[in-house]
Amino acid sequence: MSASVANLLFLYAPIVVLMVFSFNASRLSAGWQGLTLQWYRLLLEDEALRLAVQNSLVVAVVSTVVATGLGVCAAVGLERHPFRGREVVEGALLLPLVIPEIMMGVSLMLLFLLVNLPLGLITVTIGHAAFNVPIVLVIVRARLRKLDPSLEEAARDLGATSWQAFRGVTLPLLMPAVAGSVLLAFTISLDDFIVTFFTAGPGSTTLPLYVYSMVKSGVTPAINALSAILVLVSMALIGASLALQRR
Repeated sequence: MSASVANLLFLYAPIVVLMVFSFNASRLSAGWQGLTLQWYRLLLEDEALRLAVQNSLVVAVVSTVVATGLGVCAAVGLERHPFRGREVVEGALLLPLVIPEIMMGVSLMLLFLLVNLPLGLITVTIGHAAFNVPIVLVIVRARLRKLDPSLEEAARDLGATSWQAFRGVTLPLLMPAVAGSVLLAFTISLDDFIVTFFTAGPGSTTLPLYVYSMVKSGVTPAINALSAILVLVSMALIGASLALQRR
C-alpha cells in the first residue's frame, strides 16, 4: 500500500505543484504571493499562442484521420487476410513503437530534405501520422482478434459482399477500439515535441514547441498555466480513450 502511494506521489505531485503555481500572483515560480487568474487571461490574449494551438489542432486532426484509416486497413489485412511475408510487414509497421523518437525525427527530416519537401505543417502531419499508425494498428487488431469471424462468414452466406460484411458487421463491433485509438492518437499528436521539432518549419509552430520557446526565457506562471491546461486536456482524452477501449 505504501509503495503504491509513493508511486502515485512520484507521478502526480509535480503535476499538482505545476497546477497550483499556475495561480500564483508572483512572476517568479519560486515564491507564493497569492491567488490570481491573470496568467490564464494573458494566455487568452496571446496571438502567437492562438496560432500555435490552431497549428496543433490541424496537425492532430489530419494526422489522426490519416493514421486511423491506414491503421484500421492494416489491422484488418494482417488479421483477416494472411499472406506471405506478413511477419516482415507487421514488424515494419510496428517499428516506430520501438525505435527512439529522436531517431525517427531525424530520419523523417532527412527524408523530407532528400525529396525536397519544405518543412512545415505538411511534414509535421506526415511525421505524426507515421508514429500514430502502429498505435491504431495495435489497438484495433487486439479488438479484432476477439471478434468471431463466423459473423462475417454468416453475412457473406446471406449474400453480402466482403465490403458489406465488413461495414455492416465488423466495423460496428470495432467502433469502441477505433474511437479509443482515435482519441489516443489525437492526444499523442497534440503532445508530441521531438518529431515535431525536427519536421517543423517557419510558421508551423505547435503548442509543445511554443511552450519550449517560452521555457527558454525562464519558467513563469504563464508557462505553468499553459502546461496545466495541456495536461488536463491530455488526461481527459486518454481517460476517454481507455473507457472506450474497455467497452
